[in-house]
Amino acid sequence: MRETEEVFVISVAAELAGMHAQTLRTYDRLGIVTPKRTRGGGRRYSLHDVELLRTVQHLSQEEGVNLAGIKSIIELKKQNAELQAQLDKAQEEIDRLERGGRRGELVHVPRSTAVVMWEPRRRRSK
Repeated sequence: MRETEEVFVISVAAELAGMHAQTLRTYDRLGIVTPKRTRGGGRRYSLHDVELLRTVQHLSQEEGVNLAGIKSIIELKKQNAELQAQLDKAQEEIDRLERGGRRGELVHVPRSTAVVMWEPRRRRSK
């Protein structure tokens, strides 16, 4: 959490999410929405946490998903976002290498195969 990021105590976060504070405590205990903690142990909810609480409420009340399902959905969304970030980074690296001038071919090589890279020498002009 950045120092300039807005954070809310549990009562304010509960009000913003349209829930009771005890519900937020339950979600924290179950690992569904886990806020940051102060040194004294007080919960501090970010704007992202409040949005996540609203998503939990929507999934529960509008879609009829149970808490175990909601937890799985949240974890899968987080994993998906992490994988997308890795993919974006890999694509940037591919783009950078392609702009680098040397063109090559990507070839799948089984682990038990030795690979030798060969490039013919350029003849010197006389």
